[in-house]
Amino acid sequence: MAKKQKRKGGNSGAEEQSRESTGITQAQQDIRSFLYVGGRDCQVAHLRAIASAHGAELIHHDGGLREAVSRIDTVLPSVDCVFCPIDCISHDACLRVKTGCKKFGVTFVPLRNGSKSSLDRALQTMKDRREERRVS
Repeated sequence: MAKKQKRKGGNSGAEEQSRESTGITQAQQDIRSFLYVGGRDCQVAHLRAIASAHGAELIHHDGGLREAVSRIDTVLPSVDCVFCPIDCISHDACLRVKTGCKKFGVTFVPLRNGSKSSLDRALQTMKDRREERRVS
């Protein structure tokens, strides 16, 4: 029972109140920055170009190969959503991302694979859904 009453942390109180008063959820807002965990290092520049084309900033974490997995926790509160290609990420990093997203109220989007088109498709789908919600 106490867990249900526990308030989610990570967002400033004013920002959270603003969202509640306007009825806008995290998924409906424009994506300004997102965390991409895992994937292939050789594609990061291409993924940044895709993010830029959608008007967003990509923050990359390699999923624990060279960077500490604990760094994910420090980045999560500052991003709008997290993308994880499920074929190129460690189990530890994926679990940390999923629990961190739940803790900070950040949208978690698993991607089928680490391809450029997979990220592009996911960003376009999120954009289309936001526009549909604005129209209706």
